[in-house]
Amino acid sequence: MQTLEQLKNGQLNGITRLKLSCGLKQFPEEILELAETLEVLDLQGNQLTALPDDFSRLKKLRILFLSNNLFTQIPAVISGCPELSMIGFKTNQIKEIAENLFPPKTRWLILTDNQIEKLPDSIGDLHLLQKCTLAGNRLTKLPDTMSTCTNLELLRISANQLEVIPKWLFKLPKLSWLAVAGNPCKQLHTQHPDTLEEISRDKITLHETLGEGASGVISKATIHGTESVAVKLFKGAVTSDGYPLDEMRAAIAAGEHDNLNTPFAKAVDHSEGKEGLLYALIPPHYSDLGNPPSLESCSRDTYPEDRTFTFEQTLKILTSVCRASLQLHQRGVNHGDLYAHNTLMNDEGDAILGDFGAASIYDQTTDNHAYERLEIRAFGCMMEELLERCSDKRVYAASYQQLEVLKNRCIQPEVNQRPVFTKINERLQQISLSLGTSHS
Repeated sequence: MQTLEQLKNGQLNGITRLKLSCGLKQFPEEILELAETLEVLDLQGNQLTALPDDFSRLKKLRILFLSNNLFTQIPAVISGCPELSMIGFKTNQIKEIAENLFPPKTRWLILTDNQIEKLPDSIGDLHLLQKCTLAGNRLTKLPDTMSTCTNLELLRISANQLEVIPKWLFKLPKLSWLAVAGNPCKQLHTQHPDTLEEISRDKITLHETLGEGASGVISKATIHGTESVAVKLFKGAVTSDGYPLDEMRAAIAAGEHDNLNTPFAKAVDHSEGKEGLLYALIPPHYSDLGNPPSLESCSRDTYPEDRTFTFEQTLKILTSVCRASLQLHQRGVNHGDLYAHNTLMNDEGDAILGDFGAASIYDQTTDNHAYERLEIRAFGCMMEELLERCSDKRVYAASYQQLEVLKNRCIQPEVNQRPVFTKINERLQQISLSLGTSHS
């Protein structure tokens, strides 16, 4: 991170990226002197409430991060930045958004954790919009104009006041990752049978931290000083995916499965009203299948340049994830974040799907596979990424082509024409058996 002093002294002239987080209450005018080169401006974690009237001088600006500030509205001046494609105003105090505010190249909107009650109708003009995070606001409905956002792939509308999830949402040709939990609409279930054992927090001893996400901290722990487990203790605040309580409910509703990382017990602290989930430790020879999306890839996972998979690994990974997804949708659980970066694998290709932060429990009786067919496109995207990195596809040319055909069916724009997970699982088994190796 650069410093304000460097900026004021002219030491940053010619830079393409600027990051300042130093309690700024006013926008430093010197930033505008970087107009000829500046492409990424990150002023997160300050106390800003406004942008200068001539902000549009930043003609090359592509990415603007203003999260964790004090804005009560999104400044209209951003509409004058023609190259702006990624806009972040997470955790401000924004109540309303004016019409025709976002530039036409807007691809990624981050508006989580504000007080927004209504979206502008002009959001439907953002035909390049690919990723939109709106969790933790006060939305009561989505504008119908949004049905023309046909490039939208990821949408987070959890933890709002939506009374209806509109039907047109399930017809968007590219929508793959949808989070809707924590809304008072009838299509969603908040109650689900919960038979998990409860273990008092004082019987659990925490050890080293294994990981930390937006919703909580995962630690290695022991129960009664003997059994080693993993425990996730939730933070309680709204995240980019929604409420931690909804994550807990979905993880419990998912049930046990060899290819799912789901809890076997709850950690409870009745004195503080806090809860957590206990998981079996995943063997150390499992590792992340992929890495999260980058600023450039937007909604698609990334992989090390030299990462490859054998055909048999690819087939086994896909079979594992398909079976996990099949169980979820049989139980009315939409994962909402079916990605390689939420999947662990071993060298043989056995895979485990985890992270229920974006998951929703839906009403299967009225759903008619609508949520499932959105998630199938996410599965198709994973198929595409693995097939692109298959190291021995020429050896398995015929079977590889069969997977390509299946992948194309999963990602086709006519949502209702996509196969359901039951049919995908059957097809994967047929391909596996044709190789003479069963992955049952």
